[in-house]
Amino acid sequence: MKNPTTAGPITAGLHQPRGATCGDGGVNFALFSAHATKVEVCIYDDSGQHETARFALPEYTDEVWHGFVPGLGPGTRYGYRVHGPYEPLRGHRFNPNKLLLDPYAKAHVGTLTWAPEIFGYTVGHPDADLSFDERDSAPFVPKCVVVDSRYAWSQPAGSLVPWERTVVYEAHVRGFTMRHPAVPEALRGTFAGMADDAVVEYIRGLGVTSVELLPVHTFLNQPFLTDKGLTNYWGYDSIGFFAADPRYFAKPEIDEFKAMVDRYHRAGLEVILDVVYNHTPEGSELGPTLSFRGIDNASYYRLMPEEGDKSGPRYYINDTGTGNTVNLSHPRVLQMVTDSLRYWATEMHVDGFRFDLATILAREPSGFDAGSGFLHACRQDPVLASVKLIAEPWDCGPGGYQVGRFPPGWAEWNDSFRDTVRAYWKGEEGTAAALAQCLAGSAGTFNHRGRRPWASVNFITAHDGFTLADCVSYNDKHNDANGEENRDGNSNNLSWNCGAEGPTDDAAVLALRARQQRNLLATLLLSQGTPMLLAGDEHGRSQHGNNNAYCQDNEISWLDWAGVSETGQRQAAFVRGLLALRSDLPLLRLNRYLCAPADAQAGDPAVTWLAPDGSEMRAEHWADPNTRCFGMLIAAPADAQKTDGVGAGAGSGAGAATQVLLWVNAWADEVVVAMPAGQSGPHAATPWQCRLDTAADDPFAATATPPTGPRAAHSLALWVRSGAPH
Repeated sequence: MKNPTTAGPITAGLHQPRGATCGDGGVNFALFSAHATKVEVCIYDDSGQHETARFALPEYTDEVWHGFVPGLGPGTRYGYRVHGPYEPLRGHRFNPNKLLLDPYAKAHVGTLTWAPEIFGYTVGHPDADLSFDERDSAPFVPKCVVVDSRYAWSQPAGSLVPWERTVVYEAHVRGFTMRHPAVPEALRGTFAGMADDAVVEYIRGLGVTSVELLPVHTFLNQPFLTDKGLTNYWGYDSIGFFAADPRYFAKPEIDEFKAMVDRYHRAGLEVILDVVYNHTPEGSELGPTLSFRGIDNASYYRLMPEEGDKSGPRYYINDTGTGNTVNLSHPRVLQMVTDSLRYWATEMHVDGFRFDLATILAREPSGFDAGSGFLHACRQDPVLASVKLIAEPWDCGPGGYQVGRFPPGWAEWNDSFRDTVRAYWKGEEGTAAALAQCLAGSAGTFNHRGRRPWASVNFITAHDGFTLADCVSYNDKHNDANGEENRDGNSNNLSWNCGAEGPTDDAAVLALRARQQRNLLATLLLSQGTPMLLAGDEHGRSQHGNNNAYCQDNEISWLDWAGVSETGQRQAAFVRGLLALRSDLPLLRLNRYLCAPADAQAGDPAVTWLAPDGSEMRAEHWADPNTRCFGMLIAAPADAQKTDGVGAGAGSGAGAATQVLLWVNAWADEVVVAMPAGQSGPHAATPWQCRLDTAADDPFAATATPPTGPRAAHSLALWVRSGAPH
């Protein structure tokens, strides 16, 4: 950084773009605040501890305060002090004694100290948040950093993978590499560690296409965690929407993140970011003043209307369950979020986003709106319309569950898939019909407005909940390590311990657990839609029954690469085989919905559902709560060779299969299955070939075994053939 004592004098500068932008011989500062009366930018030395200069932004254009400071450049440390009314009853909480983070800052330095000085009111005062604190917060808060955005990319920006070929791999930057023996110790837990050749080649070799990283935006550790010696491991508490968290850098340079993305693109892998725009860690009216609250509280947050005793703009609408809700109905706040998305897509070359509590983003004052400003902004924006957009389509507000209601262009987490598949393989009654819907892409939920099967992001496990191994090893959650007396986390996990709670030496139980994991993985990766795999599930990672490890930055959450057992290695090979099978057979990843044979038009793939006796499933079969074994026969359309993304004309050469047959059996006993006339035996044009059997010692030993006869208990099997029957 150039010595800031030589900076100035400040000139008018420009009101856009927002943030701190390097220009010809200096830095332009621009900050939106509709209700402020004065804005000062404070410059700090390289340590971020000593203020060396302060400038009042001289101009105010379209509710944006701005000024240009000559002599500053990349590396400058800065923060804002914003003057205005401190009137909480009217929604205003300006306090120039508090140094504030720039919402558009591209980098941060330093950490937050939870001291009374960071609150805009006097903690412990009888008037609570109506009081006013005059102490300086600067020694206790991080500082913003001006960055040079130039980077020599080796790969162009742009999504690499068609949706119908996408397989998402959810991973945590820190947890994925903290115990990886091939990653140098100094790089573990960082973007540089994630870019290590051994890490990238492992992910690529697994067969997934898109790495979805848990939140990397700058986030905070809340005191209720640090007081217990815990931390905000997942990172769902973003305070900077343009900056990556300093904890994930081996060196404090944003080029490290760009180098990671560039490395993944060279390997043909996408990078998707899990983003949290629905709330901030400033919390409720009793939270700290760190950025948005002190810049323009009434604009950035949704405030309560003037109704009743416990309402009015002193208080925050809390549809997120975190104390506040970001107000995307305000055009400048909406602009900030979409500017952030464009920045990560264009400047950082990210390929897509998964939106935490996305229903919040589509809320207007009247509630969730599929035609909200945010959803419209994404749909019409040429940058955002070209990247992958994935919604977590629920929140805790009224009418918050909106699975299937997001507009075209969006994919959505499908929690019904998770619950149905778990329940079916657990052996619960009355789940067969719902499982069939899941296998076929959940058309009843997503098949409208021209949406495609990829709109359903299918998952069995995610960061939130049991891992796959724990799903078959525990009936109950075991969250004591979180320090909340096991009250936190979901108690309805639809899990089954297969006969023993937790670790066991019982060979029969272990064998059943291994098979159940294969069944769950096969159902996930062979269903229509977009599969998402939780990192570590491929080799049986356990969190020891903790289904809410949000605060466990330790061995509970980290992947133990050296400790993978022989069983875990076989399971990883099984996942690689499944993903190769999915890649080889386009009928397993269709770009249009399946239909009944009688309804098939030109180019339509058809599905027939089979009862164990070979007859077609009827309404009474589906309604029978004891239906736990059935078949799914997918046939390519007659013009498959000319139909991209539907039949044999899509994908690799192995895609010549024109029929795929899947048998599932959740019974604890074997079931004898038959095929309808003309589908097997000597009268078939070509024989069926078994490509997968989760009950076999070698699940992928391709054989000409016909799809008739006994199907093993707790098993899934897949056959293919390339000719149509006579």
